[in-house]
Amino acid sequence: MSPTTLPAAGSEHGHVTFLGAGPGDPGLLTLRAVEALANADVLVAEHEVLDIVRTHARQGVAVVHTDTDPSSHPVPGTGTPQLTVVDSTSTTVGAPAVRDAAHLVMEAARGGRRVVRAVSGDPGLDTDAAAEMLACAAAGVPFEVVPGVATAVGVPAYAGVPLRDAEGTDVRFVDARTASDRCWTEVGASDGTVVVSTTLDSVAAAAGELVSAGRKPDTPMTVTVAGTTTRQRTWNATLGTVAQTLKQAKVLPSPDGGRPVIAVVGERSAAARRDQLSWFESKPLFGWKVLVPRTKEQAASLSDQLRSYGAVPHEVPTIAVEPPRTPQQMERAVKGLVTGRYEWIAFTSVNAVKAVREKFEEYGLDARAFAGIKVAAVGDQTAKALIAFGVKPDLVPSGEQSAAGLLEDWPPYDPVFDPIDRVFLPRADIATETLVAGLIELGWEVDDVTAYRTVRASPPPAETREAIKGGGFDAVLFTSSSTVRNLVGIAGKPHNVTVIACIGPATAKTAEEHGLRVDVMAPEPSVHKLAEALADFGMKRRAAALEAGDPVTRPSERRPGARRRRSTT
Repeated sequence: MSPTTLPAAGSEHGHVTFLGAGPGDPGLLTLRAVEALANADVLVAEHEVLDIVRTHARQGVAVVHTDTDPSSHPVPGTGTPQLTVVDSTSTTVGAPAVRDAAHLVMEAARGGRRVVRAVSGDPGLDTDAAAEMLACAAAGVPFEVVPGVATAVGVPAYAGVPLRDAEGTDVRFVDARTASDRCWTEVGASDGTVVVSTTLDSVAAAAGELVSAGRKPDTPMTVTVAGTTTRQRTWNATLGTVAQTLKQAKVLPSPDGGRPVIAVVGERSAAARRDQLSWFESKPLFGWKVLVPRTKEQAASLSDQLRSYGAVPHEVPTIAVEPPRTPQQMERAVKGLVTGRYEWIAFTSVNAVKAVREKFEEYGLDARAFAGIKVAAVGDQTAKALIAFGVKPDLVPSGEQSAAGLLEDWPPYDPVFDPIDRVFLPRADIATETLVAGLIELGWEVDDVTAYRTVRASPPPAETREAIKGGGFDAVLFTSSSTVRNLVGIAGKPHNVTVIACIGPATAKTAEEHGLRVDVMAPEPSVHKLAEALADFGMKRRAAALEAGDPVTRPSERRPGARRRRSTT
């Protein structure tokens, strides 16, 4: 059996996988972890870990929370756990009133179920998972361990602080909560790198322990909070100045002082070179909260791209896609595809592809129905949607990805070489007439068919509306004039500190008509070029701040009171 082959379930004891979820970035899950999650019957984890792993679990997997509401159960771990379901339908079940995670895990494994016990970081270094493993072994419950990226290793890597140099520096890991006097004495007498797991309000005390044990007060030190997430912040200090550094940064005193941090101490830990090595926090849109007002289906790939720039995308549907009011026209056109009525079919959006594909599935058809028909697509995402359907476009504009760009490359009708003179154009009910008029001018007959309707979406939650109007977002991406009109209509006008990015001149004009200042415009009408343009804007903004000797801040931190509120987090 391969080391990564999942063991068979079915015995009365079931099977448990102890899985490391890493320090916080969902992208740090291993392939083996994703495989185990996809096959789990039960998922046992704390709430913060569930946010990382649950997207890889199959629909319907039972989720056991190991932590309960502290207000209703003053003594940790003494409440009846709740069982919920990943597909958002939540229900309480008759789980026994167990008193520790080990009993929870073994109870979940009964009846031959596969259980994944997900923990933060790595099971062997970051948690007390060994005690749960011993309990499983004693009860005869088979288990395996899937290592994860340890917090004490992953966080310094994201902070730009290598733990070893070319000379092979010794590295010691210390948990300040449980470290003994002997431990502090040993690491204090060493000249190696010390990685300290502690809390924000205890980091100065840990630094004092190291100084008392023999480390020099001027020893370099970095402190990182919320490591590997887009909330990550790192401060450079020394053992002697760390308390003052955190006070000057206005992060202490704070009611959130109990947040965990990773502190790296050592002359050779490269803390002095963080300006060159801080690859994560120096991303062009690091920590920016970016509003993505698109349909839910269209927002996913754009959000992924924004995350690669360090941004935190917030998707707000402004347009809802609905079937046409009278489906007969669409039904006749799809039947015409099969009977040879058309020479071409032209897709101008992902939604058009989706509408035709759904109609195909309704009739039991697949991509083979496109045999002998030439297919045109506007935009990379439309082309990708077709390829996912099993159709490779014959024509994609070589220049501008728009109706005008498509017409530039569309061949005129030739009665000698084109046996059929008709084009099927499935599109939205509010689409412009540019493409239809251009095709007719080229000699083609066009069946202009409403494949879907676009309607204004419901307003977002009150919290989101307040963030839009109050400057809580750093940027907003407008991908069409309708997204401008609809967002303002359902949520209000974005605050003047928010960076406004538009996909093209027409969208920018609509934004300006609504009183918005346009800061960024895509060099060509593509959502991905728009995201790139915003990243370029963020990079130049960051470079200008550094060159002026100013702190790098986000646009939302410029609004009145933003700095004061930030100091309490």
